Amino acid sequence: MVTVPAVGTPGVAKVGSGQDGRGSWIPSRPMIAARFMELRKRRALMITLIALTIGLPTLFLVIRLLMHTFDPRTFGPAGGFDVFTSLIAGVLYIFGFIAAMTLGATAGCSDLADGMFTQQVVTGRSRVALYLARIPAALAIIIPMVAVAFTIICAVCVFSAPSSFDFQGTTVPLGLSLQRYEAWAADHPNLIICDFPYNGPCPENEAEPNTPLSRALAQRQAEQNYPTYAVTYNSPSYSLMVRAGLWLELEVIIACVFGLGFASLMGQRMVPIILMIVYQIIFRPFLLSTKVLHLINLQRLLVIELAVAHFEPAGIGINYGIVNGPAGLRDSSYLVPESTVIAIAVIAAWLVVWTVLGTWRMATRDA
Repeated sequence: MVTVPAVGTPGVAKVGSGQDGRGSWIPSRPMIAARFMELRKRRALMITLIALTIGLPTLFLVIRLLMHTFDPRTFGPAGGFDVFTSLIAGVLYIFGFIAAMTLGATAGCSDLADGMFTQQVVTGRSRVALYLARIPAALAIIIPMVAVAFTIICAVCVFSAPSSFDFQGTTVPLGLSLQRYEAWAADHPNLIICDFPYNGPCPENEAEPNTPLSRALAQRQAEQNYPTYAVTYNSPSYSLMVRAGLWLELEVIIACVFGLGFASLMGQRMVPIILMIVYQIIFRPFLLSTKVLHLINLQRLLVIELAVAHFEPAGIGINYGIVNGPAGLRDSSYLVPESTVIAIAVIAAWLVVWTVLGTWRMATRDA
């Protein structure tokens, strides 16, 4: 005869009780590991993400390395400061966002698409824990992936950088102080300084000169364009690479959490992915470069990239694929102005709000 222990008998845990942890809203390590394995086994997804984040910049750099190897006179070095800024802001930022959002959307509704949501619910686990476990699982995939791509870019741009900075056939020394730079400009009046990486109009808004400048005018030009010259390098500095890497990972985290919450709220992944790709390619540049009168405060809250742009390293110079400053000088005058406190608050609000919305939808969805 089989004896059923009475409820409350010592050594017998009730389903959902605090003794077995199934009722806790904090995800356990096995739950996170299970979600991680579930995402990692999606081979088509992993191949696509690797191609977007690692494959594109690597292919570009390999082609540049081969071209420079076979014809160094025609094709310059594969790396350098300009290549670094273009790949970071123009390629890895955009495709890293799309990859992170796609992964988040897949993690947010994979159980629904696979018909496993009911099986997860009947285990007695907290739905909040089931949702929160997906965040570290997805981030554990996309953060190292972007880090690998970023490391490849940094390595090539540093070790294959040009040995000198040439402008119109003249070797320009980098790293000079303002006084030494003015002296160098005065000694090279035959170089049209207005053509050099330059911040601002020519003196007194004159037309760009087509004849050599006088020594005095060359010194005036050098003083005006020195801010741009000061952030011009043969290869990216270590401090710039660290700041750029952290900036990229911040955007990846936001995109992943947003995609997860958006897909969970809608109950599907294809529509959120399509909407975000359309937004990233078409509407984002317009929203970043257009100040909507009387709606600036609302624009700060809805366009998360404005907050992220506040932390963009100054040396990048190209913001979201839009050239916003000549020759590497970051000019954010076209962006909606906001303080560091507001930028941090907007980023934190986006992370919290989309997590709450995704958790709420999972908790209220019919099993």
